[in-house]
Amino acid sequence: MSDTTVPVRAGATALALPEEPRKLDDVMLAMDVVDTLRHRTRIVDMELNESAREEQLIARLKEIYGAQGIEVPEKILKDGVKALAEQRFVYKPPAETFSVKLAKLYVSRKRWLPAALTFTGAIAALVIGWQVFWAIPQANEWKAMPAEISRLLAEGQALAIEPAVDVRLANIAAEGQRAVANDDHGAARAQLASLKDINAKLAQEYDIRIVSRPDEDSGFWRQSTDRPDAMNYYLVVEAVAPGGAVLNVPVTSIETQKTEDVTIWAQRVAKDTFDKVAAEKTSSGLITNDVLGHKERGELDPKFDIPVPGGAITDWDN
Repeated sequence: MSDTTVPVRAGATALALPEEPRKLDDVMLAMDVVDTLRHRTRIVDMELNESAREEQLIARLKEIYGAQGIEVPEKILKDGVKALAEQRFVYKPPAETFSVKLAKLYVSRKRWLPAALTFTGAIAALVIGWQVFWAIPQANEWKAMPAEISRLLAEGQALAIEPAVDVRLANIAAEGQRAVANDDHGAARAQLASLKDINAKLAQEYDIRIVSRPDEDSGFWRQSTDRPDAMNYYLVVEAVAPGGAVLNVPVTSIETQKTEDVTIWAQRVAKDTFDKVAAEKTSSGLITNDVLGHKERGELDPKFDIPVPGGAITDWDN
């Protein structure tokens, strides 16, 4: 049987064979060629920058590899030259997108994370401290305000002797509760402070005693601020509790109209009372009858044992 030949028609296109996949060795050789060209910049500068032909550069590369005993196919050399021109194996940093910035931030976390944690911890401590030591106590105080006003009203009315004081306390408490209902913090706290002040006065009990200690003035006189032709006479006094303790008491000065909590003040008295006390201290150095008045528990104001014109001052050194 004779061999049969299959004729090919004129103009027929030959079947295209699939291109073989590149071997890893070829890719590695092409990368090596690029690396050689990159490290031999003098070759590129002298050969390529002078518009030398590709064949001349390939010939020179053959000499370089031949000197090392390496035979590189011409196709690989051409791929290497082309890859160099295209910068195929050159690392190009990614564009500064948001994702890239986040990635860089994560990679550099050892540098900035400790400081960030310290700052964050400080802010958290401030927030927690504000909540624990101010916000929460303030909220709790406001929540308990109605009950506190009611408690102070009951306490004050239990202390008060005069019915007029009971009415005064009730009016202040009503104003306080109204302020709470209107969410007026300032007004509510002001009424609460008034209740506390009145209750503190009601709870006090003391004698108003003339100061008669050595080297301390027991009295003085000074020109009246209202009548320049008249003199005012004062005895220096203090509030002494039953146990002997000297108390702080509120005193309003007739000269400044300011109320201050003081332990010693000057009470204005009549001239004959002043002369009597002065004569007693001059003769014996002591004042036997040293009590001017007494403040009972449950009362707001003291009562004097002798007639006094009224008025007191808290500063007499000027």
